[in-house]
Amino acid sequence: MTIFARIIAGEIPCHRVYEDAHVLAFLDIGPVSDGHLLVVPKETKAQLHELSDESAAAIGRVLPRLARAVMQATGATAYNILQNNGAAAHQAVMHVHFHIIPKLGSAGLGVGWNPGTLDAARARELVASMQAAL
Repeated sequence: MTIFARIIAGEIPCHRVYEDAHVLAFLDIGPVSDGHLLVVPKETKAQLHELSDESAAAIGRVLPRLARAVMQATGATAYNILQNNGAAAHQAVMHVHFHIIPKLGSAGLGVGWNPGTLDAARARELVASMQAAL
């Protein structure tokens, strides 16, 4: 059982900001910046692609509202929403979760980006493969 499942079950206290039948949002106890919020589905799945459509839709419905609340509470005008899947992608808790991280001066998420190029033939292959998977 992950720490998030234990928080959802009420075994571990949290600074609860929002809760409904499908989602719990609470302050991160190791915040990257003031107001760093975790948004967790109550469905216990490790990675985003494993979530039911219902849980995914529930998160999608509340993320914008929670982002607005974080911005209003912190005065931030910029923020990141971060969601990692798998240890190789820096996921530390194997329960789906989204971070809403306000950017407050130098505090907040720092992101490195290493862009490549997209070959037209490879793009066609990827599109066909992804569309077939849908």
